[in-house]
Amino acid sequence: MENQKNNKFLGEEKISKLLLKFSIPCILSLLISSLYNIVDQIFIGNSSLGYLGNAATGVVYPITIIAVAFAWCFGDGAAAYLSLCQGRGDTKNAPKAIGNSILVTFLISIFFLILGLIFKDQLLYLFGASSKSINLARDYYVIILLAIPIYMLGNSMNAVIRADGSPSFSMAATAIGAIINIILDPIFIFLFHLGIKGAAYATVIGEIATLIVSIIYYTKTKTFKLHKDSFIINIHVFKNVIKLGISTFITQMSIVVISLVCNIMLAKYGALSKYGSDIPIAVIGITMKVFSIVINIIVGIILGAQPILGYNYGAKNIARVKETFKKVVIASLLVGLISTLIFELSPRIIISIFGSNEEIYMEFAVLTFRLFLMLVTFTCLIKMSSIFFQAVGEPLKSAIVSLVRDIVFFVPLVIILPKYFGIKGVLIASPIADFLGIIITIILVLHFFKNLTEKEDMKMENVYLKNSKQGIIITISRTHGSQGKAIGEIVAKKLNIPYYYKEMTALAAKESGLDREFVSDINKSKDVLHDLYLTSSPVKYAIEAQEKVIKMIASKGSCVLVGRASDYVLRDNKNLVRIFIYAPLDYRIQKIKEMYHDTKEKALKNIEKSDKNRSSYYEMISGRKWQNLENYDLCIDSSIGKDKTAQIICDYIENIQK
Repeated sequence: MENQKNNKFLGEEKISKLLLKFSIPCILSLLISSLYNIVDQIFIGNSSLGYLGNAATGVVYPITIIAVAFAWCFGDGAAAYLSLCQGRGDTKNAPKAIGNSILVTFLISIFFLILGLIFKDQLLYLFGASSKSINLARDYYVIILLAIPIYMLGNSMNAVIRADGSPSFSMAATAIGAIINIILDPIFIFLFHLGIKGAAYATVIGEIATLIVSIIYYTKTKTFKLHKDSFIINIHVFKNVIKLGISTFITQMSIVVISLVCNIMLAKYGALSKYGSDIPIAVIGITMKVFSIVINIIVGIILGAQPILGYNYGAKNIARVKETFKKVVIASLLVGLISTLIFELSPRIIISIFGSNEEIYMEFAVLTFRLFLMLVTFTCLIKMSSIFFQAVGEPLKSAIVSLVRDIVFFVPLVIILPKYFGIKGVLIASPIADFLGIIITIILVLHFFKNLTEKEDMKMENVYLKNSKQGIIITISRTHGSQGKAIGEIVAKKLNIPYYYKEMTALAAKESGLDREFVSDINKSKDVLHDLYLTSSPVKYAIEAQEKVIKMIASKGSCVLVGRASDYVLRDNKNLVRIFIYAPLDYRIQKIKEMYHDTKEKALKNIEKSDKNRSSYYEMISGRKWQNLENYDLCIDSSIGKDKTAQIICDYIENIQK
């Protein structure tokens, strides 16, 4: 029960102490990864290349984000799947998921490389290259593109290292690459006079170092071992990887859309202004990368708060959820306000770090920092709220908050406003989108907290583990409306052994400190993004507690357990008998109508929803198909009646005990 004690620690320790413990490593890790995006531009801007060099890297940057979107999708998906496999003790499918993610990442990277070389100039012009910057952009792009497989594999593998319980090693792998990049940039650019190619070479060598360190780790992993057959595509397993990684992909691709639209409009309206097209693209590239430092600090703070929020939300300790949220909001406001003051009062100091002191360049850079980042505090709160909703098992709200500011508001505004305000329209699109986005965010946050209720002090003194004689342990899985619960209870009475259904969730709540109702509802919940809900922190805590209780119940002796994937949890128990109860749809509809007084249409809808959620829950716990009859020892059509069905089960038990 060591994990349960560790979880309870999240509900008892001082919140400020927990935040410092969890957030600081996250912030440091994210800031290190930011260096890759910034160092090149600092050295390039201070070389003879000036702002044209930065414009060239700014053109290439969105293309690398497309690559990393795929890498993180497969990497984060495999990492989440590894976490699920760790929870269910599945050592077979985890290596398949990771091997498949590595293989597909490599294949996609090769496809990306070939496509990128064929449509090289078309892509560069699409992302904002001009006649002045195209040669520099081409030089930088080709070198970066040739190393895309290395870059994508390094990013994909790094996510799995974190999930394998080695976040420090993951951070070290990234840090080593960043440090090498920092050291080599001035050597290649200034000493060897390689210009923008030198910056590209430095970046690539850093990426090679990160990949090598990651590969070394894969030879001594903690919870999985890769074999040759791990790299044979398994559609069923890889489908789950994609489902778990798709939210990361969407988030990253939204950045691509923003960058693409922004660069196109800057190039178009910059060419019509005194600044030209290259200065705006160079400046916006620098602005976004400076801004990424601020956002990474915010992300580090809220990621550190995730386990605290997740556990206390599951425990319905709403006071601690509110207190944690309040402290994170205050921290985010401080970071946002300090950043805003710096951007508004001293933009020249920041801009000068990136070189190029031409007055017209500096004029646009100051204007960009002051307008584009005017409401950066709101951006911080929006990003923080998106991850907050992930932490409390609200993936749909998280997606809405994440996308509404960028895709729903910013993209249309950045297309429309320049028609009336010229290039300044591109810049003011950002604060307007921030303002509109924060309104939506506040509405969703207020709605969330309004619907939160503290758990009532439910009496649990009558809920306890019952002693039993040694013997058969019966698990019952059932389709909705097949009367599986009632049949299980009859079987338990006939055999004179304990019966557990709601008692399992009550005991799990009692053992873990989580809320009884929350534990009970984890296999129901969201129709939308249900799989992502099942991988959220509070649900993981509930599943962990529930599985421990199921094993404790089985240790007491013979019993009947209904639902909760108990057949899989107890799969290693020699006395286990797995029953699956089903019935024709018309029969189930009739039973639901009788029990809940539903219409036929409502009964059918409830059956479809319930069966879908049970299937998702079972597959997440076990990696198996819920209605695959091969998973069970006895499958019965209960339309013959619940008493007859129960008697068949009892007769079966009696026969196997002879």
